[in-house]
Amino acid sequence: MDKIELMATSTFGMEALVKKEINDLGYEITEVKNGRITFEADLQAIPRANLWLRTAERVLLKVGDFKARDFDDLYDGVRSLDWPGWLPENAEFPVSAKSIDSQLSSVPTCQSVTKKAVVDRLKAEYQREWFDEDGPLYPIELALYKDRAILTIDTSGTGLHKRGYRELSVKAPIQETIAAGMVYLSRWDKDRILIDPFCGSGTILIEAAMMAKNQAPGLKRKFNSEKWPVFEDFEWPRARVEAKKAKKINVEPRLIMGYDQDPEAISIARYHAKQAGVEDIIHFQEQKFVDFSTNRKYGYVITNPPYGERMGEKEEVEELYREMGEKFRALDTWSYYIITSHSKFEELFGKEASKRRKLYNGGVETQYYQYYGPWPPKN
Repeated sequence: MDKIELMATSTFGMEALVKKEINDLGYEITEVKNGRITFEADLQAIPRANLWLRTAERVLLKVGDFKARDFDDLYDGVRSLDWPGWLPENAEFPVSAKSIDSQLSSVPTCQSVTKKAVVDRLKAEYQREWFDEDGPLYPIELALYKDRAILTIDTSGTGLHKRGYRELSVKAPIQETIAAGMVYLSRWDKDRILIDPFCGSGTILIEAAMMAKNQAPGLKRKFNSEKWPVFEDFEWPRARVEAKKAKKINVEPRLIMGYDQDPEAISIARYHAKQAGVEDIIHFQEQKFVDFSTNRKYGYVITNPPYGERMGEKEEVEELYREMGEKFRALDTWSYYIITSHSKFEELFGKEASKRRKLYNGGVETQYYQYYGPWPPKN
């Protein structure tokens, strides 16, 4: 098969990280726009990207794009695309749509026109009047932006943040893709200790541990495209074998540590770490933040503390931020990275961040405060 175009979707603020991950996989970026990173690749890139991308939300197969100012444009453009090249005769192909700043603003009508155009194209190819749609799933998405229509098929299924290890939950969990992005942005030196003093269910540390082991984040789950006939039972198994061989076995334990005052959260964190296959290199312990201390000269703190958005929590959280500032400033050779939605965090913390980045955690606008510490002297 010739080159194909894929689009990795991203939440706001994560585009550069997704772009770097795609480049690291060896693929050429052709466009970064509106939370979509487009790249050229071969068929094998579909399983590889789904298995390996840590900060992307989904991997979409781009079928085509064209201008669509009215419904005739939309129908003709969709019908002209090579749907038979991807959709077998028994394919199930639900259609979703979204429209931004476009003349075609009725999403339900856009979905209906798109579905009809795809069906008519398949009728002409397969010479039949009805499709049972009882085979593999091919979710089609129409995205209209400023009268440009982009047609894609979702190769992932469930969002890529669903790694397959997090079965239980605690209050205010952080999404896996955001947690991975936080670790990437910290430029964590894997030879230095990493601590999360508000670890909750352990997501940040589990993502870090998978990076330390070079463990593909998608190994524990299934994807839509695994059942597509075009792969002929070859590309997906090969990609999984490749990912398993890449995993590092001998990684130094106990350099990743998580604390939380909630014993149930610690129990859940240990369970999730075991499900992810990284329990051997993370130490979880029940501990209140007031008791947090370390004798390590250099290290990293990456954490998602309480935001104080619920009734009655604001004053308590603001006092916590002041306490964090006192404790972390004493660690003047450490680097610390903190995500929160509280608008006065730096004022309460008592120190301006070296750098800030806006991120969205589960739809909540947050700032990622990055405090850079010095590098340890070279041996």
